[in-house]
Amino acid sequence: MTETPKTGWTGGQNAFGDFAPGMVHYTDRVLFDEVWERDGLSKRDRSLITVAALTAMGKTDQLTFHLDFARQNGVTEDELKEAILQLAFYTGWPNGMAAMAVAKKVFTPEKEN
Repeated sequence: MTETPKTGWTGGQNAFGDFAPGMVHYTDRVLFDEVWERDGLSKRDRSLITVAALTAMGKTDQLTFHLDFARQNGVTEDELKEAILQLAFYTGWPNGMAAMAVAKKVFTPEKEN
C-alpha cells in the first residue's frame, strides 16, 4: 500500500502504530481525514449519527470515544443523554442502558462514578 501523507488525524496511529498499517490508514486518512471532512453534514450531525449507530449496535468500546468526540463537535451532554433515551426505545433497552452507562463514565468525573 502506498503511504498517504498525514494530514491531521492520528487516532488509528495512536491505537495501532505499526501493528496494523491498513487499519491505521483507513481510520486516519479515509474515515477521519476524508469522510468526516466532507461537505453535506456538519461534524455535529455526523457525531449524532455515529452515536446512534454505535448505540443501536451495542458497540460500547467505540462509544466511549465518540461521546467525547460529539461534545467536541458541539453536541451537549444533555442532548446526548436525550438521544440515548430516545434510542433505547428503538434499539432495545439493554443497548440504551449500556450506552447510558458509558455516557455516565464519560461525563462524570472519576470520583463520582
